[in-house]
Amino acid sequence: MFETLTISSDDRGVATLTLNRPEKHNALSAQMIGEVTRAAKQFGEDGSVRAVVITGAGRSFCAGADLGWMQAQIEADGPTRRREATKLAHMLQALNTMPKPLIGRVNGNALGGGIGMACVCDIAIGAEGAKFGLTETKLGLIPATIGPYVLARMGEAMARRVFMNARIFDGKEAADLGILSRAVTAEDLDEQVEAEVAPYLACAPVAVASAKALARQLGPRIDDTVIEASIDALIACWEGAEAREGIAAFFEKRKAPWVS
Repeated sequence: MFETLTISSDDRGVATLTLNRPEKHNALSAQMIGEVTRAAKQFGEDGSVRAVVITGAGRSFCAGADLGWMQAQIEADGPTRRREATKLAHMLQALNTMPKPLIGRVNGNALGGGIGMACVCDIAIGAEGAKFGLTETKLGLIPATIGPYVLARMGEAMARRVFMNARIFDGKEAADLGILSRAVTAEDLDEQVEAEVAPYLACAPVAVASAKALARQLGPRIDDTVIEASIDALIACWEGAEAREGIAAFFEKRKAPWVS
């Protein structure tokens, strides 16, 4: 059913969604974006699922958007760009509004969109040794469609410390910034994730879903207008000269012209 994900569940109703492109550090391809969106919908509709854990196969959690996919959008026509940007935005929205608790098991590096994936989780536990960074500006891009979720999780003051400078930081700082609930050793990761999952299994499922929806309603506004603005911002970057040059420099293994 899924080619870029693996799905498993236990007899308690705890489902695990594993991003499964380890050779690409679980970067978000067009196919993975569609499959994650579909999986979120399935979990939301499945009455037997009580909680969902999201993690990554291999050494990384998620390295953000696949660069080949982004390069294709730069070369695409306008309607194609908007369609693909909308799919990415709707994937994040599907995870953020899924009526089941979503626990992030951030097993390794989370870059760009990987931080966005952590920020749509209700709780995210990460490995201390993982590397984090909103690296888009190095490529002439911006953290656009993930922006509403990053700002909702971190708050503007915290977000502005890392939103524009592409700086790499560790799990402890990710916890200080609010991306992670806490950072733990790799050996303790599973135990700590289980400690976050277990309380939900004593709660009424409909009440949990209603409480999550209310929290989202009372929190920072992420509605269709905000999401559309994030899509517009991403498309504007894809159409700009900096993104074309930045991604070309990456593939050609050379410095972009703005690197001093």
